Amino acid sequence: MRKRVTPPVRLDIDHLQSLYRSGKLTPRQLLEQLDSYQCAFDDHNIWIHYLSPAEREPFLQALEGKSPDSLPLYGVPFAIKDNIHLKGIPTTVANRHVRIIPEASAFVVDLLLAAGAIPLGKTNLDQFATGLNGTRSDFGPCGNAFDPAWISGGSSAGSAVAVSLGLVSFALGTDTAGSGRVPAALNHIVGLKPTLGRLSVEGVVPACQSLDCVSIFARTAAQADRILNLTDRRNPSDPWQKCRQAPKRLIGQTFRFGVPAAEQLRLVEYPEAQALFNATVEHLKALGGEAVTIDLAPFHEAAALLYDGPWVNERQLAVDALVESRDKVHPVVREVLAVGDNLSASDAFKAQYQLAALKQAADTILASVDTILTPTCPAPYTIAGITYDPVALNARLGVFTNFMNLLDYSAVSVPAGFLENQMPWGVTLFGPAWSDSVMNALAEKLHHRVTNQMGASTDPLPTISTLTPPLTLEIAVCGAHLDGYPLNHQLTERGAVLVKSTQTARRYRFHALAGGPPYRPGLVRSEVTGTAIEVEVWRIPEDRFGTFVAGIPHPLGIGQLELEDGTWCTGFICEPCGIDGATDISNTGGWRRYMADKAATETAS
Repeated sequence: MRKRVTPPVRLDIDHLQSLYRSGKLTPRQLLEQLDSYQCAFDDHNIWIHYLSPAEREPFLQALEGKSPDSLPLYGVPFAIKDNIHLKGIPTTVANRHVRIIPEASAFVVDLLLAAGAIPLGKTNLDQFATGLNGTRSDFGPCGNAFDPAWISGGSSAGSAVAVSLGLVSFALGTDTAGSGRVPAALNHIVGLKPTLGRLSVEGVVPACQSLDCVSIFARTAAQADRILNLTDRRNPSDPWQKCRQAPKRLIGQTFRFGVPAAEQLRLVEYPEAQALFNATVEHLKALGGEAVTIDLAPFHEAAALLYDGPWVNERQLAVDALVESRDKVHPVVREVLAVGDNLSASDAFKAQYQLAALKQAADTILASVDTILTPTCPAPYTIAGITYDPVALNARLGVFTNFMNLLDYSAVSVPAGFLENQMPWGVTLFGPAWSDSVMNALAEKLHHRVTNQMGASTDPLPTISTLTPPLTLEIAVCGAHLDGYPLNHQLTERGAVLVKSTQTARRYRFHALAGGPPYRPGLVRSEVTGTAIEVEVWRIPEDRFGTFVAGIPHPLGIGQLELEDGTWCTGFICEPCGIDGATDISNTGGWRRYMADKAATETAS
């Protein structure tokens, strides 16, 4: 493996904040250290504009007099892809003929600044965000964090490299066709492509406006999820932003994941990548997954539409709005845009019809599993190689990413190991729209099985984080709703998944209620003679919780249960009047044992 770098400070968000709280470090001291450190990587062409001390002084002054505990990103350094506006700082989209001085920062950038984060600069990209390799820039090709002779991936090239080398804690990119995932895979970090329309794109220079989204590069999936939740705010002036929704599908202790048929993996260039992919499949199985072979053909067909269809015309609109002549556009980008010159309005409608049919087919396949696993890209290339064959090799980089926004899925790229040439390689987990945090939670577990380090640095992977998807609730059940019991379908048909099996605190009495079938227990708190009772904790989308609760009969209800670890969870409780005529079965420790004993007694009699 190539030599790793050692940043002056470990930039995990929690670690940084602990240093600030202890007084061992200040944001100003951190930036001084990062200034010196980043100079060692000038040959990587990471930055288009690195903020001067004077330009970042207002952000430091905004933190003065504030406690590190008062802001969720107090003093956390981040980078911004140079197609996303930062007030007063030029936006170039990697073209020397474009120099936009924005009067306001992008909506998501403003949210991060309000949270206490400090921007370090604007990062290099494939010009006009058109490309997946990071070499199509007037500011030089961006070199990989592990070896600058290899491509960084693009178009969010500098953002990924900055995170991998430990120059920033996280970075913003954009993702239209894979720009937020391919660079992550090639630099051994996490790349999150949120649901299209989840984050506001106000202040983002369009590439293909109907398909653009802001992406997040981070050291771990947990940190990417934190940034996602901080930037997931409604912007009433953004016509492209969608109303927030609860996830349609969750992942619990067990799950099914789709794996493309072997001939669809397209890993012929680096056969060892097949071994890494197979290892990832085994990792997911160890995490409770069941592998299911799927047909990726509809997804690949949709991917082909992006650059062979009328969406290229949308890219033309974006570029033509910024330069008066395509002679001022990078030659390879110009070649890509020329595809649209011969397409008509009829072609646009035909492509929409074709996409609708492909989405129906792809959605059906995705509905048969909880997530799908693919390579993020087949292989890395050298900068020399991509320069020699820029269009064909770039197209190969996008075979597993180009379809994602067209089909409206969420996706996250996570490290999967190293090839024999010691360059990193990654895989992607994807699911339906609004499953971003669900994918992140699984990616966090997978990341910890693959490696104990982050990016190209020697920094150790922090302790695994347990992520709870937003707009979901957890409910503890103790009787007929347990897994395998008669009323469990009332949970599963609403998309609930089993999170864990545990016990209550030793403060409950357990009763078999009169009536049935179905037979039901009642849980009543008792501070004096209580014991621990077996429960299961299920997670359910909050928009389906109301109909579940509405079906609960008297004397049962929903309240708060204390679990054995001292935490409290929403769960089934019983009114005291309900135990009239009931049988105290606390000695069984739970409904499973009681029902087994009951069945044995009935059989014997």
